[in-house]
Amino acid sequence: MLELTDAARVTAGIVALTVVGIESGGWFLFRVTTGREQATDFQRAFYRAGHAHAGVLVTLGLVCVLLGEATTLGGGWRWLAQTGVLVAAVLLPAGFFLSAIGRGRERPNRWVALLAVGAAVLAAGVVTLGVGLIRG
Repeated sequence: MLELTDAARVTAGIVALTVVGIESGGWFLFRVTTGREQATDFQRAFYRAGHAHAGVLVTLGLVCVLLGEATTLGGGWRWLAQTGVLVAAVLLPAGFFLSAIGRGRERPNRWVALLAVGAAVLAAGVVTLGVGLIRG
């Protein structure tokens, strides 16, 4: 049986509960796709990307929490390896959704900067985890 630290177990439990939020985003996306919510082509594309990133990154983030338990990383490195992807799972979808908000928007607003920050955190998390796993 897989033994998790208390921190990993609680983190995984909280993240599992966030799937309900992602599900509500799917409901919103369904309303956009069926024309019940008005959106430009740009907004539809960004809403789809935000929803997809949320689902994929939460799933990958849960895997990272588990794999991080198999490393000898400590302190901030362990935190980054186990939760970097989860932080990116917030930043990237937020960047897509927030930069597309506003009636009739055709181009992203300043919130698009969250995409670069999220991508950097994602890369830092997976590289740290990868190195930690290789080192043992």
